[in-house]
Amino acid sequence: MLRIGIFALFLLCTARGSEVCYDRVGCFTDDIPWSGTAERPIYRLPWSPDKIGTQFFLHTKENGNSYQEISAVNSATIGSSNFKTSRKTRFVVHGYIDEGEEGWPSDLCKDQYSYSSANVHIIGHSLGAHVAGEAGKRRPGVGRITGLDPAQPYFQDTPIEVRLDKSDAEFVDVIHTDTAPIIPNLGFGMAPAIGHLDFYPNGGVEMPGCDKNSLSQIVDLDGIWEGTKDFVACNHLRSYKYYSDSIVYPDGFLGYACGSYDAFKEGCFPCPSGGCPNMGHYADKFKGKTSGSFVKLYLNTAEAKDFPLWRYKVSVKLSGSSKVKGYVNIALYGNNGNTRQHQIFEGSLQPDNTYTAFVDAEHKVGKVTKVKFLWNNSAVNPTLPKLGAATVTVQVGETGEV
Repeated sequence: MLRIGIFALFLLCTARGSEVCYDRVGCFTDDIPWSGTAERPIYRLPWSPDKIGTQFFLHTKENGNSYQEISAVNSATIGSSNFKTSRKTRFVVHGYIDEGEEGWPSDLCKDQYSYSSANVHIIGHSLGAHVAGEAGKRRPGVGRITGLDPAQPYFQDTPIEVRLDKSDAEFVDVIHTDTAPIIPNLGFGMAPAIGHLDFYPNGGVEMPGCDKNSLSQIVDLDGIWEGTKDFVACNHLRSYKYYSDSIVYPDGFLGYACGSYDAFKEGCFPCPSGGCPNMGHYADKFKGKTSGSFVKLYLNTAEAKDFPLWRYKVSVKLSGSSKVKGYVNIALYGNNGNTRQHQIFEGSLQPDNTYTAFVDAEHKVGKVTKVKFLWNNSAVNPTLPKLGAATVTVQVGETGEV
């Protein structure tokens, strides 16, 4: 009986290497590294395109509020649509819990339309990020792939053949927003750097605004369905919300190259002479400026739309006659607007001491024209101490100007 059991186990462990082929898309195997590894223990072959039922919805300037459905196998639908080879084409590939209207595979039109893959930009969220990587592997020369929190389960720590990698396109940028381990923290996104530029907003683990109570997340301004998705996977979904915001903020979401998020919070400031890349839509302005090694970039965001923040380093030298416990706030004023009050320091305030902090401001104020200084006691003090600001220095993160 034991001999039969061992033989059956041997057959189970060696029953791999199956292959399935589909017209137009090629062949797929369940051999290693696709299955039979610690990260992918279950042997599975992909479904057919017909079973998956992929649909293509085209949005252009001419039909921005509605889509035209086109077919990858019927070129007449492309010819009669508003598609133009003179434009850059972007494919948006959705993840597991999203709807199909934004889910497009990548190899639509090169052969019949002599359309250069270099003009193609594929944007994939979660599982869609790895779909984008597969498209890049099967259609070499894709200009750009943007991975929005690429899915962690079954992809993290796998070989590059299996997942999105910077070799899949001429330029690969990645936004990581949910990198905690899937067990026990239910993080859905990959942690390792895999692109030419890898952005880790807020450290890449917990996004501001995702710690709301359950009811307020489900009863969302965008509807019950959006709120429920946020409740289940708020951090994971922030990646595409940041990307969406980045389109209308071309100078926002600056990422600072740094060894870790903790190091970023203490320094890695200002941007170097070559500048800092922008996370999201305009990251490709940095194309060709990176070395062969992975570049990790860090930044902070706001809790809700509008998400971008602009980083400043503020130093305040105090004047006065006596030490006091309290806090110091400042607000920045410039030719483009002003910020709210931001706390620089709380604790023992000593005249002639300088207190420095990084401020992530909700506005890019432009040239600083004025700084509002406020302080307050943290305890009742009958001596009525007086403090002032002898000097205030503001350094701009983007340019390094003081």
